[in-house]
Amino acid sequence: MATFVLVHGGGHGGWCYQPVARLLQAKGHLVHAPSLPGMGEHTHMIHPGIDLDAHIDDLVGLLFSEDLRDAIIVGHSYGGMVITGVADRATPRVGHRVYLDAAYPSDGESLHEHAFASIDQTRQGMYQINATDVVMKPEPFYAGFFGIHDPQLADWTNARLTPQPWRCFSQKLVLRNEAAMRAIPESHLICTSTMATRDMARLTANSAGRVWDIDTGHDLMLTEPQWVADRLEEIAVL
Repeated sequence: MATFVLVHGGGHGGWCYQPVARLLQAKGHLVHAPSLPGMGEHTHMIHPGIDLDAHIDDLVGLLFSEDLRDAIIVGHSYGGMVITGVADRATPRVGHRVYLDAAYPSDGESLHEHAFASIDQTRQGMYQINATDVVMKPEPFYAGFFGIHDPQLADWTNARLTPQPWRCFSQKLVLRNEAAMRAIPESHLICTSTMATRDMARLTANSAGRVWDIDTGHDLMLTEPQWVADRLEEIAVL
């Protein structure tokens, strides 16, 4: 049995991993799919202090409070920023890092810098909730933006998307224990359409070739949950 911590991306919550979590749990694995502070069912608790560090600290607290060890931490999209920080700050508790069509940041880099074209576009629609700058105001087009085109799944997703505190995207990631963090095995599950935007040679080298791709939308944990669950099971027995 493996332990998985599934970390969602911007505008999402733990709900987006329901199909994958159920498949993994059916195989006997322990699965945590939390919603980060201010996200998902916590959106009513948005406040100005929510930033990348707050999300990293929340996940580090989960690993500690649940006494999780050798955890396989999976980050989707913006969640790649979060799991990189978690692995850096809770290195002894992390057994594998999995980047699910995710950001793959360097020390001192923000998501705004890492994925400028798409993230800066969201900044143009910034507004405030509870005196907090937020972006990604839920709109009916967002499911399509995330590559979800099945009408029923799109409606289900759009009903659950939430605003994203901007500071999560603008705060730079600060690594404190980078050498040890990079020594933790990593794998990449990516969408074929994003391969051209990635340094595939670096990803392949750093992951010892553990790179899989699939031709689907960015929210592959919703569009292809069986494929994602199967790859995670492969990673669990490496």
